[in-house]
Amino acid sequence: MENYEIKIDKNGFWYYKGAHMFRKEILSIFFQHLKIDDCGNYLIELGNERCYLDVEDTVFVVEAVYKTKNPYDCQEQIEILLNDGRCEKLEMNSLYIGRENVLYCQVKEGKFTARFSRKSYYQLAEFIEQSENDAEFFIKINGEKYFIRNNQAS
Repeated sequence: MENYEIKIDKNGFWYYKGAHMFRKEILSIFFQHLKIDDCGNYLIELGNERCYLDVEDTVFVVEAVYKTKNPYDCQEQIEILLNDGRCEKLEMNSLYIGRENVLYCQVKEGKFTARFSRKSYYQLAEFIEQSENDAEFFIKINGEKYFIRNNQAS
């Protein structure tokens, strides 16, 4: 694979030389071998082969949001469904607003950033509250407030 032949758009759709890649088994392999180099570039490493990716924003996109209860301690939690087909618990302290008011979080044990799709943003917005001074937004879960950072300048 030559470098930058694979493009991922801001909605998380993969393309190879302009053709939409949709086969889940192939994308699953690519997600499993996804890495970020020291300069912050995304690449796939398969054996001795490396393929750098042309990523418009992030590789991971949050497609859906669910409020659930942890089966072990019955505490409420928010789970997210990613575009790799996997669900994981939302890392509440990782939420931030980026450029153009796009919501992001950290996923895969903090290794990657994920962009919220419009649909998942609206699903999460059901749980977002505004502080009394109207300057901050947070999600209150299990009695604790998790503030959403504003990183729009980054």
